[in-house]
Amino acid sequence: MTELRIPDRLLEPTTERASPVLTDAIGRRFEYLRLSLTDVCNFRCTYCLPDGYRKVAGRAPDLSLDEIRCAVTAFARLGLWKVRLTGGEPTLRPDFTSVAKAVAAVPGIRRVAMTTNGYRLAERAAEWRDAGISAINISVDSLDPARFASITGHDRLEEVLRGVAAAKAAGFDSIKLNAVLMRGVNDDELAAMVAFVQDHDLSLRFIEVMRTNDNAAFFRERHVAGQSVIARLEAAGWTRIARAVGAGPAVEYAHPDASGRIGIIAPYARDFCASCNRLRLSSDGKLHLCLFGDGGLDLRPLLQEGAEAALSERIAALTATKAPAHRLHQGSSGATPHLASIGG
Repeated sequence: MTELRIPDRLLEPTTERASPVLTDAIGRRFEYLRLSLTDVCNFRCTYCLPDGYRKVAGRAPDLSLDEIRCAVTAFARLGLWKVRLTGGEPTLRPDFTSVAKAVAAVPGIRRVAMTTNGYRLAERAAEWRDAGISAINISVDSLDPARFASITGHDRLEEVLRGVAAAKAAGFDSIKLNAVLMRGVNDDELAAMVAFVQDHDLSLRFIEVMRTNDNAAFFRERHVAGQSVIARLEAAGWTRIARAVGAGPAVEYAHPDASGRIGIIAPYARDFCASCNRLRLSSDGKLHLCLFGDGGLDLRPLLQEGAEAALSERIAALTATKAPAHRLHQGSSGATPHLASIGG
């Protein structure tokens, strides 16, 4: 088997030159890692896990703290400087705070973010901020308590909103609400959601329903095109702003009378994949080059060995093979059973 190697200059950054850059075959730069800590979730969101979490037979155990530290170090050697902790629901891990501290302490990591359903946020916001997390995305798919319960399977809207307030009090640099828009479910709340984040000095991400292997019928019935949301925002005076360095997939809009921003995550939009800057590592140690790819590439043996340099070489070689775009428009969502399986 031919040994995979990348130049030493990409593996040993110094203060005398620019940081290393990880790219694929068409020149996209990768600075952002979505790190799933578990595929388990305690919510039953209709667009993701309508029947609740079900353990997959034969699935490998979640990455250990040492494996996570090794993985993030290997990615950081390649120039990735932003890590988002995801799930499932990442805070279901008993050692979540320890994981956050370990990731934040890796040399080269400048920003640690998390995505959560918010169910523990009111009690733990300050703890997680102190652990080194500076940005947080919180799922709030409705501002109506009954509708929130219908979507998530939990009557916890008041609790989640207390968590949003706690996150503000804890001093997170960035607080964003995530809302998956669904036709006939919550698409009539767009104006109310925009008003809420304006009043509370927050940012909001509207997310298109995405087709996965187990929700094809739901997708056909509930999908709302992101472009229709953009048209409504622009009619209300919102204007598109330049994409920040290291930003995620949202197209962002600002308004002269609003301190927060509105983002649209629309994977069905034209050229959505052109600005991709992120890689994914699942909780069982598989590298996913695309959310809708044909499967993960197993890094577990190198993680178990703690072989950071060899791991960096392997990641660089695999990233070079990343496909130019997903195949959602052809009706293929790859091997993704549901969004919780590899961290969304």
